[in-house]
Amino acid sequence: MTRKSIVFILNPISGTHSKAEIPGMIDNIMDKERFTCQVRTTEHRGHAAEIARECVKDGVDVVAAIGGDGTVNEVARSLVHSRTALAIVPCGSGNGLARHLGIPMDLGKALKIINLCHVEDFDYGVINDLPFFCTCGMGFDAFISLKFAEAGKRGPITYVENVLKEGLKYRPETYEVEDETGAKRYKAFLIACANASQYGNNAYIAPHATMRDGLLDVVILEPFSTLDAPQISIDLFSKTLENNSKIKTFRSRRIHIHRREPGAIHFDGDPIMTGCDIDVHIENMGIRIVTNPDVVEDTRAANPVLNAFSDFFNNINNVREDIVHQGRRIQVINKVLLRKLTR
Repeated sequence: MTRKSIVFILNPISGTHSKAEIPGMIDNIMDKERFTCQVRTTEHRGHAAEIARECVKDGVDVVAAIGGDGTVNEVARSLVHSRTALAIVPCGSGNGLARHLGIPMDLGKALKIINLCHVEDFDYGVINDLPFFCTCGMGFDAFISLKFAEAGKRGPITYVENVLKEGLKYRPETYEVEDETGAKRYKAFLIACANASQYGNNAYIAPHATMRDGLLDVVILEPFSTLDAPQISIDLFSKTLENNSKIKTFRSRRIHIHRREPGAIHFDGDPIMTGCDIDVHIENMGIRIVTNPDVVEDTRAANPVLNAFSDFFNNINNVREDIVHQGRRIQVINKVLLRKLTR
């Protein structure tokens, strides 16, 4: 039996944990009768993409990205429309694509999935000529990605700190969004285009997105108040965001977005500054990925506890609206009484 070749590309600085033990784990876990394995360590930004391109040229069967969504994107964009498959050993802060595909967060279990070498074809997206595999977007999430990149430290705590610190100051923008059906204007807090279901850390921006339908899931979050924020947060983590009144969604193969001023966009969480016009489209079945044969993309049911909290906050919102309505009536009655008393 001819052995398959696998090159593991290790990003030593992604995520929040040391990766010193990973080469040893690869040596112990990978099936040497089926695979020849090599570990390459990245030395600078963009190096993972360079190594992956070499692997395609050399006819390597599988390239495994060891790192977070940024490392996965670097590797994957060099593998598109080739016979070389992507594998993922998730070691990042969010691990959005790995979670969507049901790749275990446990490193040993992730390596055992690669041992099975179950390869499938998937879609990927392109925003202004930049490939993405999970999500891209503009507005607040791109702005936060920029702040996160500038923070100098990784991890969900840093991300949450930035969201809380900057969220109250951020001002929504006006966008013109054009797809196959025509153009519409939106005032939006953010616009996300999803190929997969989540940002990472089980935050589901597009709960029903699939990487096999040849379509983008476009999610528009309209301006909201601080009173709406808890419900939006709960919906994001409980796969119920599409039910929120502040959310508009549609599917399309490609869209064009125009905004008044240049600004940030992100692709798989990596931010970049760009101009007023943004083009996003799907490349159907353009990337081969080693998957977990026991999982069909992300088919996990929503968390019933979080759904209960979501229902609870929805009820609070209804009560709040009643209170506001009743409060207005009371104010009117008070004014009438005051006028009568002061006559």
